[in-house]
Formats: sequence, structure tokens, C-alpha cells
Amino acid sequence: MKTIFDKQTRDSLIARTQQLNTESEAIWGKMNVYQMTQHCTIWNRWVLGIDNQIPYKQMFLGKIIGKMLLKSSTKNDKPLGKNAPAGSAFLVSKKTGDLAKQKQELITLIEQFADYNNPAFIHDFFGRMTEEQI
Repeated sequence: MKTIFDKQTRDSLIARTQQLNTESEAIWGKMNVYQMTQHCTIWNRWVLGIDNQIPYKQMFLGKIIGKMLLKSSTKNDKPLGKNAPAGSAFLVSKKTGDLAKQKQELITLIEQFADYNNPAFIHDFFGRMTEEQI
């Protein structure tokens, strides 16, 4: 299974991020490229625990079915379904900004997964996760 903790996967994500430009079209959801890079930046800062303002707390429904869905979602390299909800803390309403700066911040965060150390991380739906599950 591909994982961000593997250097080859991180290098691939960085290369894909570097190719993004203002003309890049959405192939996954409804966000434009700026919103998507900002969304991924918020997400990675949360997982890494960097200046995190989003609480690590599993929601009630996640406590009931989170582990079951996590297991089915991580058993192969199949990505999560398109337009899967990401939680209100990860929604990005601002549609424009400095894409080059946003891309560089995202790349820096991707690189930081090489030294991941955030035992406090709790996914808001899935709960505690191993590095392989993240």
C-alpha cells in the first residue's frame, strides 16, 4: 500500500504538486487548485500537529463505525471515494491567493512526513490510526 511515510510516495506527491498551475482542473472534487492546495495544507498540518487549531477528538458516529470503515478503506490502494466529506474544519472558501506560496508550503509539509512524530493524532472520524493507516 502506498504511504506518505515512504520516500518514493512523497517524491511522487511533490512532483505532482510542482506541476499544478492556475489552469489545473479538478479531477477529484469541486475545489479549484488553490482551494485544494490550501485544503491539503490544512489537513497535513493537522496530521503532523503543526500549529494545529483543530481538536483531536473522534465524533460519536466515528466511535460506532469508524474503525470498520477505516479497515475497509485501507485494505488496498483504492483511494477514498470522490466527494467524500472532509469535515468543516477542512473546507476552504477563499478561491484565490498565491498559488506558488501555497504549493511550496504543501511541499514542505509533505517532506515533514519523513520525520513524523505525532502520537497525539486522533482522526475525527476514524479515531487513533497507525502510520500505515494514515
